[in-house]
Amino acid sequence: MKSRILLLLLCITSFKALASDLKYSAVRDTTSNQAADTTNTDSMLIYWTEKNTFGVNLSEVAFVNWNSGGNNSVSALFYANFQRNFEKDLTVWKNSASLRYGINAQEGREIRKTEDEMRLNSSFGFRQDSTSNWYYSGKFSFNSQFSNGYKYPDTEVAISRFMAPGYTFLGAGTEYSHPEEDLTVYLSPITFKSTFVLDQRLANEGMFGVDPAVTDELGNILKEGENVRTEFGFLVTSGFSKEVYDNIDLNNQLSLYSDYLNKFGNIDVDWQLTVNMKVNEFVKANVGSHIRYDDDVKFKEDTNGDGKLETSGPRIQLKQMLGVGVVYEF
Repeated sequence: MKSRILLLLLCITSFKALASDLKYSAVRDTTSNQAADTTNTDSMLIYWTEKNTFGVNLSEVAFVNWNSGGNNSVSALFYANFQRNFEKDLTVWKNSASLRYGINAQEGREIRKTEDEMRLNSSFGFRQDSTSNWYYSGKFSFNSQFSNGYKYPDTEVAISRFMAPGYTFLGAGTEYSHPEEDLTVYLSPITFKSTFVLDQRLANEGMFGVDPAVTDELGNILKEGENVRTEFGFLVTSGFSKEVYDNIDLNNQLSLYSDYLNKFGNIDVDWQLTVNMKVNEFVKANVGSHIRYDDDVKFKEDTNGDGKLETSGPRIQLKQMLGVGVVYEF
């Protein structure tokens, strides 16, 4: 009996020792794996660069016993820009997001939207050697808006909203990038452009180039309008940034697109020109313009005074901006 008890104690002691060894080995292996994972993660992070910008531009006018008259008003533009770029050896991956939203409040009038923009861009490229400035590149971009747009003073019927329209570009080509000159030129003979109109009322009206609804003589809808329009064409984009004077930067962005299958030669234009003036680390002023032209975007207006809107065709769209505000970058 004593020998059995002694044997049992020896077995328990042996199992405890074995378990302790296994636990130590597991902890050591886990620690080693964690250290290796941390090292690998840290080694990849050195190839990433990031930049974040938050800003607000404000303007205000107030009148007290002003004999010339006037309405009190406040305007604000909120914006945020994010960049996440990866560069290793001969490979470059650039990602950016731009968000802008502006409002205007005037005494005796509802708050109105003055700007609404959401843009996402991603490009991936690689070059054959480190001395070349030419990349084989693929690009994706998306842009839409946050909230409903109206033709003021009518605030009952929206003329645009989120994903009505929404645009995506996806293509491949070649890009010239010169970091010292801050110049990029992208040429893509293979680019798909998709226009989304996910508001069925706007789609039925054929807004933003989608096929409208099919109706009978009484106006009854026989077939709903299309929600997506897809094009296949040629895309050229260019970006240029330069410090033209101390604390004054010029930024130029141009995009040209033409569809192979539908009226090739009619060019969609998106051109932004901005001058940024730095007052100090946190205060900046900017002035700029934004020009658009899209042959598929038809405008409607009452041309004969009968109260009905007639389609008048495409037009040049122009927006001018001037603002002073606070900016925080990190």
